[in-house]
Amino acid sequence: MIKTLDSEPWRGLPSEVADLIEPEMPKVTEEILATIAREVPEYARPLEGRFGRGIRTGVDQALLQFVALIRDPEAGREPGRDVYVQLGRGEQRQGRALDSLLAAYRVGARVAWRRIAAAGRRAGLAAEPLSLLAESMFAYIDELSADSAEGYAQAQAEVEDLRRRRRRELATLLLREPAAEPADLAAAARAADWAVPRRLAIAACAERDLGAVARRLPPETLATTIERSGCLLIADPEGPGRAEALQSAASRATLALGPAVEPAAAAESWGLALALQRAAAAGALQGTGLLRAEDHLAELLLFEGAALADRIAARRLAPLAELTEKARARMLETALAHVRHDGNAVAMAAEMHVHPQTARYRGARLRELLGDQLDDPDARFEIELALRSRRS
Repeated sequence: MIKTLDSEPWRGLPSEVADLIEPEMPKVTEEILATIAREVPEYARPLEGRFGRGIRTGVDQALLQFVALIRDPEAGREPGRDVYVQLGRGEQRQGRALDSLLAAYRVGARVAWRRIAAAGRRAGLAAEPLSLLAESMFAYIDELSADSAEGYAQAQAEVEDLRRRRRRELATLLLREPAAEPADLAAAARAADWAVPRRLAIAACAERDLGAVARRLPPETLATTIERSGCLLIADPEGPGRAEALQSAASRATLALGPAVEPAAAAESWGLALALQRAAAAGALQGTGLLRAEDHLAELLLFEGAALADRIAARRLAPLAELTEKARARMLETALAHVRHDGNAVAMAAEMHVHPQTARYRGARLRELLGDQLDDPDARFEIELALRSRRS
């Protein structure tokens, strides 16, 4: 698509203007370079080596391309854009902000305009084309700035992507079983620019919530995605302010927190956090927000062993299968109260919110159905496991 005169004002300049600018280019280049070194602190050094070549190339190419655009606006800027994209990338790689490069562009535009305007007046260039030349020069500098901003953003994204990959590799290494060799772990930590703490806890959350959760945790928290779940490695989880940060992070998303461990046991903390997250997602746990694995170990045992608990239930509670749905629910409630309170009718009644006589009647009916199992400690244990698994 051809741009309008408003966005590419050089389209309105007569090609003869290029002939006016061209002889000035060598002097303009040297003055721009000297002024940049004087006025832009980051570039206040000898223009030598790769750095100097890059700046000189940028100035030379800017002037050459500007003249070429005046001669043939249809040629466009695409062939020469890469010079300025690369300059932006170079600033990011050198760890500098983009401000210095953009300041250098503004300095260059000011110096170039002063010299070229003087040449135009000497040549008798009319006011209207002279004004359009000024507009063209500053519009052109805006385009160079946009090219460099694009390059800077590209390089920044690549660095972030590399950082994310290295941190994910480190997390994977930390969470593997058996534990990684200390030397391998140290090398991966250096590459990821992350200091492995003496103690850490691993937390899990839904992948979609990872960014929101990580933003509320201390900056040294390593956040990545593993097994399609958000994974957060939290250093010194019992340290000052950590409890508050964890509560804040879990204010808008369920956060499953494994126990604090030494790095060699990180896989254990991750395994519990991941199991806790799965249980919460399945509705097997009550509550949301911050869930600590240490507070839900029995529920996790039942949830992770659901298949075995179902087999136990099929064996121990088979006599209840023939009852109506309502009667079966009543007997399941009675059975749990019975094993919890060793058949004490008063305690059972309090738990079920019924009269003690009702509790005695239900207990008698339960004994008719389950028989001697209620007197066998092992059977009672399995019955309680099956019943608690159904409630979790």
